[in-house]
Formats: sequence, structure tokens, C-alpha cells
Amino acid sequence: MISINLQGHLAVVTGGAGQIGRTICTTLAKAGCNVAVHYYQNRSRAQELAHRLKTEYGVLSEAFPADVSKLVSVCAMKKQVAALLGNPDIIVNGAVVQYDWKPLLEQDTADFVSQFESCVLHNVNMAKAFLPAMMKQGWGRIIGINSECAMQCFAGQSAYAAGKRGMDGVLRTLAREAGPYGVTVNEIAPGQTYSDRYRESGRHASEAYLSGVPLKKQNTDQDVANAVLFLASDLAASVTGAFLPVCGGNIMPGI
Repeated sequence: MISINLQGHLAVVTGGAGQIGRTICTTLAKAGCNVAVHYYQNRSRAQELAHRLKTEYGVLSEAFPADVSKLVSVCAMKKQVAALLGNPDIIVNGAVVQYDWKPLLEQDTADFVSQFESCVLHNVNMAKAFLPAMMKQGWGRIIGINSECAMQCFAGQSAYAAGKRGMDGVLRTLAREAGPYGVTVNEIAPGQTYSDRYRESGRHASEAYLSGVPLKKQNTDQDVANAVLFLASDLAASVTGAFLPVCGGNIMPGI
């Protein structure tokens, strides 16, 4: 029987206390992975999650604050993680700032800057802080949570799509640079994702959205977390530079 066992590994999940992030943290913990739960503002929710991971799954877990758009803040988090849990060898970059989508002419210019910071600089800063130890160890996983919007580029998505497409360029380049050191770099691109926000409200994706999805189902936070688990494992040892849609086929990268 094939199983995924991440015992002895340590993951940092940015946005770990968020809608999709907490399911990713929980799934990694179920596989035996120690988890550093990153948060920006919601300290109590991050600490509550870390406590649950420790008590329910017996892994090491703590909550750590950082502004992922600032290198000095990410480096401070790295020191705290190393002091309490050790050097991470799995990085999941899931945090993002998102604004209301508007036509480009109506979108505030500052929104484009903020999307660049939360998508591009976020991934740059995490690599600068955590990649050197992975390279020295000769094993590591960097997994970025992108979006189907990076391929769609629909009207109103300009700021968000620009940030996510920039993130894609950074991580594809990093895959080539980190590969010789045994570190894989991949992206997951969710579509509209059913998470606790939807469960609590009873809402689902619109029929208009699902009508264009080949599988005719809305993907869930667990679907995204399962993809993270795969890419974090040795089952994906030869997978790097991938852009993996988790959206029921709503987007399909071409060759």
C-alpha cells in the first residue's frame, strides 16, 4: 500500500490560518509533518490551529507572524521558526491580498502595487529566507498557490492576474535555479474553492461558473490541500516547474 508520510519534515504555510491555508496545514499534519502556521493579523485563529494540530495529530506546531511583502519581516519569522521548530524543508506560499475586481481604468494604481507585493515579493522573500537551508540540505519543496485567473485574464482581473502571472515567472525561474540542489518548485492553481466561508453561509459556486467546468463540480479546500500534499511528498520527486490546475478542468494549460 502506498501512503504519504512526511514525518521528520517541517512546513511553513503562509496564510496558514486562512480559508484554504488551515486545510493545507491540517492535511500536512495528518501526514506527520510539523507545521509552522504563518499569520499576518489573526493571531488567535493561528494559535488555535497550531494547538489543534499538536493535540489531534501529535506534530510540532506554532504560530508565527510576518508581513510576507517585507523581507526583513520574513527573515525575522525565519529566525523564530528555526529557534522553536528547526529549519523548514517545505514552504507553501498561500497568503495573498485580494481587492474587489474592477476594470483597469477604475482599479486604483495602489492595488496593482499591493498585488505585486503579495504575489511576487512574497515568493521572492520566502525563497531568500528559507531556500539556502534547503539547498545546503539537498532536499526541499517550494509550493506556490497561484490561481486559474493567471490563465484566464478576464475583464476586471487585471491587478490580480498581473500579480499571479508575475508570481508564475518567479517560480518557474526558481525551479531551474533550485533544481540542481534537490529542491522542487511548483504551483497549484485553484479555481473557485469551496471552503469554510461557503460552508458557513450555505453558498456554492454560481451555475454560470460551474457550467464551464468540465467536471461540473466545485473544487474544495481539501482538493487543493491534497495537491499540496502530493507535491510535498517524494511521489513528486521528479516534478518541478509545474503549474497544476485544481479547478475541475476549468483551465487546461496547453503544450
